[in-house]
Amino acid sequence: MTEQHVVLEGSKRPSMADATRVADADAQAPVSVTVTLRGKVVTDGRIPPERREDAEKTKAVLERYGLTVDEVRLQPGSVVASGPVSAMNAAFQTDLGIYRSAEQGELRGREGELKIPSELAGVVTGVFGLDERRVARRATAQDTSTGVQGPFTPADLERHYDFPDGLGEGQKVGIAEFAPCGYFGDDLQAFCDSHNLPAPHVDLVPLGFRPPQTLPAVQKLSPQAEDGAGEVMMDVEIIAGLCPAAQIPVYFVPWTQKGWIDLIDQAIADQPVTLSVSYGLPEEDPQLSPAARDEVYKRLEGAAGLGITVCVASGDDGAGAQVEDGAAHVSFPSTSEFVLAVGGTEIDSTGREVSWWEAPGRRTDNGGGASGGGVSAVVEPPQWQNNIDVAPLNENAPKGRVVPDVAALAGAPGYDVMFEGQPRALGGTSAATPVWAALVARVDAALPAGKRQRFLTPLLYKSINGQTVGQAVCRDISTGHDNGSDPPSPGYPVQTGYDAVTGWGIPGGTALVKELQSV
Repeated sequence: MTEQHVVLEGSKRPSMADATRVADADAQAPVSVTVTLRGKVVTDGRIPPERREDAEKTKAVLERYGLTVDEVRLQPGSVVASGPVSAMNAAFQTDLGIYRSAEQGELRGREGELKIPSELAGVVTGVFGLDERRVARRATAQDTSTGVQGPFTPADLERHYDFPDGLGEGQKVGIAEFAPCGYFGDDLQAFCDSHNLPAPHVDLVPLGFRPPQTLPAVQKLSPQAEDGAGEVMMDVEIIAGLCPAAQIPVYFVPWTQKGWIDLIDQAIADQPVTLSVSYGLPEEDPQLSPAARDEVYKRLEGAAGLGITVCVASGDDGAGAQVEDGAAHVSFPSTSEFVLAVGGTEIDSTGREVSWWEAPGRRTDNGGGASGGGVSAVVEPPQWQNNIDVAPLNENAPKGRVVPDVAALAGAPGYDVMFEGQPRALGGTSAATPVWAALVARVDAALPAGKRQRFLTPLLYKSINGQTVGQAVCRDISTGHDNGSDPPSPGYPVQTGYDAVTGWGIPGGTALVKELQSV
């Protein structure tokens, strides 16, 4: 086929630092891609004719290359297509190969830019799924069983953060999980039995990955999969413990760029009141293409427009965000202005809740961690953060969106979790995030109908009677370590009022219900 192609802006992928190309991809091997279309997510229910026309044109062109269009998602603007490697290479002018990585083993990948048929120029904004490299990492701490008391139970969390009454009735709380991982229903049942909780309404939603549900099957995936299963169970048990009457869809996706797109597309379709995301990576990570970052942010904007509060962990490596270059960084996608970014706290030896910092202030094989936070170099400050005065630590850096917005327990004494039939004490901002997601659902259920299903984050920055809603409903965390790390890496200070370590602070659920009734 001699059809003219043009470069797809933002599609460039660098070579994988830890991987070597060992072979061409099998020409007949199946591939599934998500192709994204121009324009914003539709939030008013009226699909514009231009979106339908773009989808039809894209479908026709892809089919000419021997691809099968499996699904058209008009609301977010996505077309899912499948076909053999040979057809993908021809359609997008790439050269798919098999790479061997120390972390991932053998995977399909590509390098350089994509090209699309010229008639799709200005219509197609991204093609995701050709490359299987990892672009999602869990924000998680190791065992957090030390402290002045035992790990927090659901009842402890309700009391400590003053949850409003209820069990999450009528709410839908989504949870994002990236492969490889697993899911153990027996652990959830044992957890609920141990806390006298009713059986929760958990639905597993495979979106390109079907989680194994027995330990031997999980262990066959990779050493990471068993750890991932523990994190899945922590997310589910925290939310099920606080919202046992809610619907809890758990979305399982690959840790690829396509996984991010498909995840948020499904949340847009399902419209939960909140989605808990305990994953991320440094916002400047070269493995994430500019087009992928833009498409994720565009979909998060759409989710916010539908009243979905997407809660995202700010990370467990302090202001370094897993980049060991001595500079400050923040974690994607917590930097989006259309999410609620969640930082971390701990209970110190005197019983006070302070900012979370465990030596050396970042994750290592021997423990450690700290609340992620800082100033984005990619996302401009939203209008509702105009009065937030946090200067970037990096010299000559732009002043962008500041994270986190809020915080909850991430360190000692940890959360009571059941995994592999045994009680564990786990934590991290990946645990603080589902706490906030559960709180959003409980608060939403307690509000009058006209005040429900609203994107929470900008409301926290609104000023009422001389103080922001965040100040009124959160307990300020003004003590504790900054979120720098050792060896020396800069950190943001913990201070009175808003800061880039714990945001507005830890929640008071009943107060939040009261304030949102008047906003």
